[in-house]
Amino acid sequence: MAYKITMPNNIIYGKDALKESRKIIKQMGKKALIVSGKVMVKIGNVSKVTELLESNNIQYDIYDEITAEPTDVMIDKGVQAYKDGKCDFLIGIGGGGSIDAAKAIGAMITNSGNINDYMGKVIKSSPPNIVAIPTTAGAGSEATQFTIISNTKDNIKMLLTGADLIPKLAIIDPSLAITAPQKLTAATGIDALTHSIEAYTSRRANPLSDTFAISAIKRIFNNLRKAYRSGDDIEARNEMALGALEAGIAFNNSSVTIIHGMSRPIGALFNVPHGLSNAMLFAKCLEFAIVGEKKRFADIAKEIGACSIEDSDKDAADKLVKEVESLCQDINIPTLEEFGINKDEFFENIDKMAEDALDSGSPSNTRRQPSKEDIINIYKSLWD
Repeated sequence: MAYKITMPNNIIYGKDALKESRKIIKQMGKKALIVSGKVMVKIGNVSKVTELLESNNIQYDIYDEITAEPTDVMIDKGVQAYKDGKCDFLIGIGGGGSIDAAKAIGAMITNSGNINDYMGKVIKSSPPNIVAIPTTAGAGSEATQFTIISNTKDNIKMLLTGADLIPKLAIIDPSLAITAPQKLTAATGIDALTHSIEAYTSRRANPLSDTFAISAIKRIFNNLRKAYRSGDDIEARNEMALGALEAGIAFNNSSVTIIHGMSRPIGALFNVPHGLSNAMLFAKCLEFAIVGEKKRFADIAKEIGACSIEDSDKDAADKLVKEVESLCQDINIPTLEEFGINKDEFFENIDKMAEDALDSGSPSNTRRQPSKEDIINIYKSLWD
């Protein structure tokens, strides 16, 4: 069987990656729209990009109205900013939200209608060149053909796709993550871990995606606690940045599964950051999925040293769940209740969330196929 593998045209990673991108970024265009959030401007990360552009005599405008969960309204404003400024390429800098927004803005420069029109469709017309500069080790959006945008009309998070959405240039500089606070480090790190474990256990996994997934899993398990406890640990930050990149490449070529499918509705309805809602679901979804394919989960447990070689696949897989639970506890992942979600309101929305999860398509990649009732039961179990 043949597999198609896609990833960014150019990847520059490691210490001083931003500085080393000078020659390649000059090839992207003459005027950039920098897509980011106000925090990135405030802490100086955007100025590092503008300095690079100025040294290359590249003009730019800054659109800094993106939040962690970008919406269709933000995309519409970004498209207008791009057109008004007569820009010819895009730079997304920040967390996955900023990079997703840059992709969505790019898509709507060359495609007709509104971003909401593309739910369930493949975005085909090539956008302008997109440069992705992640400042968190989590989303992996710098390496994927996906963008997640909230549809404010229907109150859902849309998973939009198109091979041309993959950035032309990804710049992975761990120094940009030094200022990330503990809560953000935890949420984004778990997001990356979810990507890699789901990529490896997806029905659409392949030998090359497996290679990236396992490498990412090991890097993240070995370094997330370190990055959480000591934000200025540049080696841990570097390993996390690489792990998130590898995880992005992995799931871009094999897809995510039930965790992401169930996570998006929680985020859409209750404003829970994406990585955090993944973390809240992680263990319960693993317990469900393991029944469909114990060996793959056992492989992961053995790779990270969570079990012995003599353990059966079932015992090894169960130990993986315990290891995930332990990691989430160590980095202080809250429960739904601790986050402040009202239980009655949550239960009132479970039916809609289950429908939205299934409609996203992600749960169908799980080796144990979930029914709507299965998903409802998992949502309910989060309150046990």
